[in-house]
Amino acid sequence: MSDPSTGKARKRIPVILLVCVWILAAGIAAVLFFPKLKKPPQKKEVAEREIAVEAIEVTAGDYPVWITGFGEIRALNEVTIAPEISGRVTQLHPDLEIGEVIPADALLFAIDPTRYIATREEARAQVAARESAIARLKAQEKLDSARLAALDRNEELMQSQYQRLLNLYTNDNVGTKSAVESAEQSYNNALDQAAILRRSVELYPVQIREADSSLQSAEAMLSRAEYDVERCEIRVPFVARVKAVDVESGQVVSMGNPVLTLADDAVLEIQVPLDSRDAREWLKFEQQASTSTAWFQRLTPAECVIRWTESRETHAWTGELHRVVRFEPETRTLSVAIRVTAEQALSGTPDALPLTEGMFCHVEIPGRPLENVFRVPRTAVSFENTVYAAVDNRLRTIPVSVARVDGDHAYIDSGLSEGDVVVTTRLSAPLENSLLSLTAGEEGI
Repeated sequence: MSDPSTGKARKRIPVILLVCVWILAAGIAAVLFFPKLKKPPQKKEVAEREIAVEAIEVTAGDYPVWITGFGEIRALNEVTIAPEISGRVTQLHPDLEIGEVIPADALLFAIDPTRYIATREEARAQVAARESAIARLKAQEKLDSARLAALDRNEELMQSQYQRLLNLYTNDNVGTKSAVESAEQSYNNALDQAAILRRSVELYPVQIREADSSLQSAEAMLSRAEYDVERCEIRVPFVARVKAVDVESGQVVSMGNPVLTLADDAVLEIQVPLDSRDAREWLKFEQQASTSTAWFQRLTPAECVIRWTESRETHAWTGELHRVVRFEPETRTLSVAIRVTAEQALSGTPDALPLTEGMFCHVEIPGRPLENVFRVPRTAVSFENTVYAAVDNRLRTIPVSVARVDGDHAYIDSGLSEGDVVVTTRLSAPLENSLLSLTAGEEGI
């Protein structure tokens, strides 16, 4: 027998299929019908948007180059005074204070000269004694030389007398033996006296030379004593500014112990370290024949501008480029010196404030000029050394070569042509060939 539930299930299958087909057909009809009810949007043309920028038309030209740096003003000459003798200070200049200016050849301080004057007088007496001794020796030499001539003559006479008596006694048997012996004794005495005096006369040149040496020694001692007396007064040969004082009246100072520091403000100097690349490319050196000294050639003298960093606009002076001081391998810098005379340091400021030692200054040094280059604002050149140019009012990116960047300007020596229009407005990732709306920049277009 067949199961009744199985028969019922088989009868439900066509009904289910019919319902599924009907639902599917309704869905397809809805998909096809509803889109036809939606109206299409109206079409609108979009105009290209312009980028408003400022631009300049570039022109090639020649521009001066200024190499800049910083440095501190110093007096060119500074002297530390140390007494060359020891003793008690008996006198001081009334203006011997830090910051005071002492006239040239003025007495700075004096040391008690009593002991040194006594030593000088003693040395003078020694010199006089040596001179008297030499004069005495020379006079005695002259006298003994005359006596020696007389003794020599006496010797000849004694010899002649002795020979005559000897011949008479020996040949003619005239006279006595005692007379001959007495004549021989007189002759020997004359010989002995002449020999002694001759030896003395021969020693006089040696004695005079020894006395001359003693005189020279005494004169040297006198010269030293006179020098010590002169050193009791300390003076300075230039107009000096007092920088340090370590001496008081009544103080006992020691030889070689520094007590004063003085500066000569007649000539000031500022040493400025420069980047070695700037120095290589822009500093002007004199063309000289090669020498055996491996050092920089002389710098071409040039007028430099020195500005006080506390007030650059109102306090400026001029100086002259002087020399290369040193090269620092650690920092790759080249230090140059600029000289400033007192006249230059006292001029050029509205309030008569002079350029003085200790001022920290900004220095502008003229270098070799840039020739046939294009000057644009520094902001117009990207870090990739490109500029944006306007070509038929369209944006173009142009690679360039920057010869120098100075202040707010960059100088381009290749990549641009005469009359090119360079965009000076800073743009952030603009699309190439974008339409531009140009406005005259700082230097026009």
